[in-house]
Amino acid sequence: MKGISQVLSDEFSLSRQYSNNIIDLFEEGASVPFISRYRKENTGGMIDIQLRAFYERWQYLVELNKRRESILSALSKEMNVPEGIKQKVRNAISKTELEDIYAPYKKSRKSKMDDAVAKGLLPLAVALWQGKCLSDVAKVAIWCQQNTVNLDPKLALQGAQDILVEKISTDSDLLKVARQAMMKQGVITSRVLRGKKQEGEKFRDYFEYEEAVSKVVSHRLLALFRGKKENILKLGIVFKGHEDCPEFLYLPHLTKLFDNHQHSASLSAAQKSYIALAWRTKLQTKLETDVLAQLKEKAEEGAIQVFANNLEDLLMAAPAGAHRVIGVDPGFRNGVKLAVIDEQGNVLDHGVIYPHAPQKQVQAAQHKLCQLIKQHQVRWAAIGNGTASRETEALLKDLIASEALSCQAVVVSEAGASVYSASLIASAEFPDLDVTIRGAISIARRFQDPLAELVKIDPQAIGVGQYQHDIKVSALSTSLANVVEDCVNRVGVDINLASASLLSYVSGLTERIAHNIVAYRESKGRIESRSELKKVKGIGEKCFEQCAGFLRILNGKEPLDASGVHPESYDLVRSMAKKLTLTSRELLNNAAALQQLKTLAPSFQSAGNFTYSDILSELAKPGRDPRPEFTYAAFDQTIQSLEDLQEGMTLEGVVTNVAAFGAFVDLGVHQDGLIHISQLADRFVKDPRDLVRVGQVVKVMVLEVDVNRKRIALKAQGFS
Repeated sequence: MKGISQVLSDEFSLSRQYSNNIIDLFEEGASVPFISRYRKENTGGMIDIQLRAFYERWQYLVELNKRRESILSALSKEMNVPEGIKQKVRNAISKTELEDIYAPYKKSRKSKMDDAVAKGLLPLAVALWQGKCLSDVAKVAIWCQQNTVNLDPKLALQGAQDILVEKISTDSDLLKVARQAMMKQGVITSRVLRGKKQEGEKFRDYFEYEEAVSKVVSHRLLALFRGKKENILKLGIVFKGHEDCPEFLYLPHLTKLFDNHQHSASLSAAQKSYIALAWRTKLQTKLETDVLAQLKEKAEEGAIQVFANNLEDLLMAAPAGAHRVIGVDPGFRNGVKLAVIDEQGNVLDHGVIYPHAPQKQVQAAQHKLCQLIKQHQVRWAAIGNGTASRETEALLKDLIASEALSCQAVVVSEAGASVYSASLIASAEFPDLDVTIRGAISIARRFQDPLAELVKIDPQAIGVGQYQHDIKVSALSTSLANVVEDCVNRVGVDINLASASLLSYVSGLTERIAHNIVAYRESKGRIESRSELKKVKGIGEKCFEQCAGFLRILNGKEPLDASGVHPESYDLVRSMAKKLTLTSRELLNNAAALQQLKTLAPSFQSAGNFTYSDILSELAKPGRDPRPEFTYAAFDQTIQSLEDLQEGMTLEGVVTNVAAFGAFVDLGVHQDGLIHISQLADRFVKDPRDLVRVGQVVKVMVLEVDVNRKRIALKAQGFS
């Protein structure tokens, strides 16, 4: 049995030293962002995605070893457990394999085999298996007489067969081979349950459905499992041409089912018939259940990855930046909610207007909007893309044009804004404001900086997932929290402006410490240096090491505090500056000096190549934001509803969701269109994310509009 470090080294193609280093760092409590950014020498330069995978696999192997030791301990207390079984336990490479090996020895409720053994039928089962007694009631009756077993021959035969079926069905090697065969050669089938056609209309594509298990993709699997959960579909796995008993189950080692010293090289016809019996009565159902569970797990992993990818794209979307913004939360009957915020996201003003039906107070609404925009010198109007968004956009654009206002209107996603507005965070931030106004504030702030605002919302409420309600909540939550943590630390956080919600995702900081930082800031005022962080309750040396490099202090006492250079490297930067007779501040954005320092790299070998190179990059663009430049879609003002769309139209839209089968695009008609993966480019596309991401502005051509089913088929333009 290989040690955990060696297994990880082999699987991740790492040296044993790197594997040991990473495990040590995780055991010391280091976070993935910290290790990937500031401990590259220890990892060989592994990025955060690879480190996440390493961490998850390490955790699995730790749990596997704990379970292995538990099973070995239990087996050591059992009588007559062959050494070969214990060796199999030591060599098992998965939890499933471990449980298969242990299953025959596990203490559980009495089985049919246990009852049969208690009645003295084990010798009969052995005789049947070895061909010393035929599977015939008359022959069994003779055997019972000869062995003084006082049982009805029919019941004796049934009991002996129960023993054989149980022994065959719990053979760990057979189970392993059978599962692998089902995954490679099996066909998943789906049939509609009797009387469920009308109720299950949305699953009609799967009423008579078959596909190779090895080829079925995650979104189809999740659709199948949802249909099963809703009692519309019956799922199964079959082997085409092997309905009676697949021949791969006839494993030669089964000749030694009861006696390891048996010398038969092949199974007899009788033994094959018992294996077929085990297949029909127990194995097929068990394996089908096991493999369907594996497929569901695989599908969930795929869906979680889709959700995580989309969330990352959304969080890393381009910020509009520090502008005065009026957040507009549109609506008809309940009015259009308004909130004006300043460059730092502070609320300056708010209100409600009623320009649409049934009130139709257009003139009063325009007057209020014009007053707010002029009074607060608003640069952007961010309009939520929900109900009445296009009507509100048209109103604003007409107003801006007629009054020659220096303001631009743009429609933005409002997904999750309503969740935020009713949350405890929003209540704490704006206890005196109505929930509807809080939603408008969220829309405005999200426009300024998507990352800073979206961290306040449960990622599952943002709505960029695929079958998210069919996925295990714990697995999804963990994955999405990891995405948020990686994004926050990749961008960095201005410690004097960040909310507690944003700070809580910084490497090394807990929610409690994040609130302590905000409380310290409120009582003392602006934080002037990273070193001052040590005065905050809860931030000790280890916490400071983990968080300091990701926290930015603009215009502070130490110029390097505004960069991604870690405080542990400040002395190194000062040495680099001294070498050129400069100060640390004079190195910032100094291309000529940094070019000289590249040639002087051998003089600073102790720093390590990764660290030295990262420091030079950071000094070249201190505190750089890795997010793209801000762009927005210009919706066609003549297209207001689904009915306005015509085949052949070319329009501009925003990608709202990317799934394994394509991308959904907001065209401003309150119903997203779908670019199927086959319509993304005039070539084969394996993954839609290779071409499009959430938040991306794209040009599309309308292929088909189904008004009744509210479906829009699109073709991407401009991707070769």
